[in-house]
Amino acid sequence: MLENISFANPEFFWLLLVLPLAILWYFFKRNELSASLKISSIKGFSNVGFLPKLKPLLYVFRLLALTAIIVAMARPQTEDISTRTKTTKGIDIVMAIDVSSSMLARDLKPNRLSALKEVASDFIKERPNDRIGLVAYAGEAYTKTPITSDKSIVLNSLREITYGQLNDGTAIGMGLATSVNRLKESKAISKIIILLTDGVNNSGFIEPQTAADLAVEYGIKTYTIGLGTNGNALSPIAYNADGSFRYGMRQVEIDEKLLQDIADATGGQYFRATDNEKLEAIYEEINKLEKTEVEEFKYYKYEEKFRPWVFLAGALLLLEWVLRNTLFRSFI
Repeated sequence: MLENISFANPEFFWLLLVLPLAILWYFFKRNELSASLKISSIKGFSNVGFLPKLKPLLYVFRLLALTAIIVAMARPQTEDISTRTKTTKGIDIVMAIDVSSSMLARDLKPNRLSALKEVASDFIKERPNDRIGLVAYAGEAYTKTPITSDKSIVLNSLREITYGQLNDGTAIGMGLATSVNRLKESKAISKIIILLTDGVNNSGFIEPQTAADLAVEYGIKTYTIGLGTNGNALSPIAYNADGSFRYGMRQVEIDEKLLQDIADATGGQYFRATDNEKLEAIYEEINKLEKTEVEEFKYYKYEEKFRPWVFLAGALLLLEWVLRNTLFRSFI
């Protein structure tokens, strides 16, 4: 309970230093405070009882009352803080994800697509004030989720993205153009696309350079990520009789020049992810580069707690006065 109490005027606690002085003063002066009577014998007063010994209790009540008054003057209070945030610079983000068969390569664990989904999920959770959409592309492209502030919808849609939902291939131009289409009507101050691929553009009817020009026209910054190790990777190379993939070593081919050109033209950056840790670091870097400005308002509500201390001081002083004028009257 005490940890929730604060004091508006804590400087009044310095007055507590008076209490030891008051106690010393009482012990040195108590004999002078009592009337004296010289008699030849105290035999007649031997059975007056223990009541006179309790007389210092009156002074204790007075000191306690003084302590309570000092605490009341320090103004104890409880503090209730309510916070409201206001987004002053919203960012709309579209994540364009390659879902071609090569994304099942196992140079990232357990494979490229699964590793990407895990890292992208963490990225989405760390953008609570932004709207995010998803575009999936392979030999063609489609919008999996329009830009929305509902992160649960985006995360569920991300989990649902798998290979086989589109014709195989790598249509980078289609993926980028579809992402631009989702953002072109956006009123956000900042609009970005995070485009990831592990191959070269070999499908689709829109050239990547054309899609990049559209992104520039609508003021959309594009971060590009080339996914895949350097050299060869264990990748799908054929189908088995039961329809499953047969894996074999395959050269990793990424059109890094194209991805660099797209990033440069739109004001973004190009990254290369060769393993799980590098992919995670890339998304963390993008998260730092694209910060949403949030203005936070804090409201403080104080509830004064000095009144009980005032009542306690009054009660102690009243008790002292009553005892002084009743039980202890004949000893004062």
